Amino acid sequence: MTLLEGREVRLPGCVDAAEEMPALLVLASTYPRWPNDVEPAFVHELSRRLCARFRVTVLCPHAPGAAPAEWLDDVEVIRYRYAPARLELLVNEGGIVTNVRNHPWMLLLVPGFVLAQVLGVWRLLRKRRVDVIHAHWLIPQGFICWLIQRLVARKVPYVVTSHGADLYALRRPVLTEIKRRVAQAASAVTVVSSAMKSVVQELAPRAREVRVLPMGVDIVGRFALAPAGVRSDSELLFVGRLVEKKGVEHLIRALPTIVKQRPDVHLTVAGFGPLTTTLMALGAHLGVADRIRFLGAVPQSEVASLYRRAAVFVAPFVQARSGDQEGLPVALMEAVATGCPVVAGRVDGLEDIFGPSLEHWTVDARDHVALATCVVAALDDPLHARSAALLLRSKVSAYLDWNRIAREYGQLLADSVGR
Repeated sequence: MTLLEGREVRLPGCVDAAEEMPALLVLASTYPRWPNDVEPAFVHELSRRLCARFRVTVLCPHAPGAAPAEWLDDVEVIRYRYAPARLELLVNEGGIVTNVRNHPWMLLLVPGFVLAQVLGVWRLLRKRRVDVIHAHWLIPQGFICWLIQRLVARKVPYVVTSHGADLYALRRPVLTEIKRRVAQAASAVTVVSSAMKSVVQELAPRAREVRVLPMGVDIVGRFALAPAGVRSDSELLFVGRLVEKKGVEHLIRALPTIVKQRPDVHLTVAGFGPLTTTLMALGAHLGVADRIRFLGAVPQSEVASLYRRAAVFVAPFVQARSGDQEGLPVALMEAVATGCPVVAGRVDGLEDIFGPSLEHWTVDARDHVALATCVVAALDDPLHARSAALLLRSKVSAYLDWNRIAREYGQLLADSVGR
């Protein structure tokens, strides 16, 4: 391996121990466009950890400014074109479901998006040995695996992972039937929360195996415990995409009540998405615009310092009108890993982190008075809030650890080879 124009590449003919490993093809919609991208990186974080057991290739959509092919952390990344460069807008800054809902014309991009990925998979299967496929999201990646099995002679086994939106939001009968067939044809289905497992089992009762395996957190590295003395006494923090299910609107609506009781409070919003302008206007309308800092997109390398500094991480999750809701949010797990006190909206799946103490940490975020009360309680008794956060971290750190999660995914994928 060598460097070319700042990127790692493998020289033609280079003999590498990885050539003897099983070949894993990863299919994803959301994937970093370049190192330290602001887009969610959980698929890459898992993929790079699987390089210890597999020769990993990721097939994902191209985006303006991204390389058509490159190596990132020993992962070969191939990006397929699905539209003219200026129209490759379907995936980023909100996700496919949200982007199509907010911009109906983007529905016209979906057929090309799916067809381009089908062709990309088909070409790779013709040119290379692929032993197993890991499809992130039931639709469209899982559907592509199901379709490919019917188009090619060699049936490559696949494991499909549902992250939430694909399971909860796509409810039309034809999409439900596609999800059922995808799950039942898979070697295994993984979901990121226990609540999602029961939904999949009801959807696809003949699925071979359904396991709860969340995405993870680098709990001993980037998101290690914050050192003492760095936390603010007055900063609230939200990290995530600015879309309906994240509930930021409800946090802003609760902010005037919080400020009345804690005049020193300010809110930092780290994230981007289609609701940015709407949320800024709401803050101005409620008279709290001067209390809110919208940071926009924040690189992954800088997010950890925000968690370590915040007095309270507020994640006011709700179920969107489409039925979409969180599976097990990575940002919440990252905040817990740094020992940050948290207040979260009460949606299915959070029991996996909070356990029997769910009601202590969560609230109906649509009840703005209740949300404000929980936040103020954490601010008014910081010693209790921080000690509770440390206790929570100690209970769930092993569950959230990327190393454990990658080992279990690696074994599941290895077991699927040759099925």
